[in-house]
Amino acid sequence: MNFVSLDDLPKKIPIFPLTGAVLFPKTQLPLNIFEPRYVQMLNAALATPHKLIGMIQPISGSDNSLKKVGCVGRVTSYNETDDHRYLITLNGIIRFEIANELDTTTQYRQVEVNYENFITDLKSEDVTNVDRESLLKLIKKYLKNKSLLADWDIIQQTPTEQLINYSGVLVPFTPEEKQLLLEAKTIMGRSRALEALYQSYTIEETADTSTQLH
Repeated sequence: MNFVSLDDLPKKIPIFPLTGAVLFPKTQLPLNIFEPRYVQMLNAALATPHKLIGMIQPISGSDNSLKKVGCVGRVTSYNETDDHRYLITLNGIIRFEIANELDTTTQYRQVEVNYENFITDLKSEDVTNVDRESLLKLIKKYLKNKSLLADWDIIQQTPTEQLINYSGVLVPFTPEEKQLLLEAKTIMGRSRALEALYQSYTIEETADTSTQLH
């Protein structure tokens, strides 16, 4: 199912609050569903034509409070294991803001959402002003400093928009840093925030090394 306008999207969705698991538009997020309430949520989502689930982070240290922005994803693949878990893949569609949490009888939470501020997520964004070479250099330096293994050939071949968005999914930033990237209104804003994060980690790593040498 292709979502080309806001009218194609449901205004009420089930949500999966999970710290650190942040879905971005046009990315894929693998999930292991095992809690009974979320197995129920997935079964309900699979029974609908659109198969959508909203990913959102809870607010740290609060009771049931949620971040203001999440991302809705479509279940594009799923496998049920022998121990009744689901291994699924979500494809990110569009970000949303929670308008209202619904009073329901389901074990999982459901919300009314507003997509209007994120309509550009349904289209390819203009990345011509992104300094791709600078971004790649920062990514390479970050991977080296953190001793993280990655296929550099694949990274170099990744389109710029995906390179930015998948950094929010795959790079081990803190939950708050991932949320910062998610809430950036445009791809340019996210690119600038991403560069700042990479630079901050590189500076911290350099400072730590310098301290150890002295």
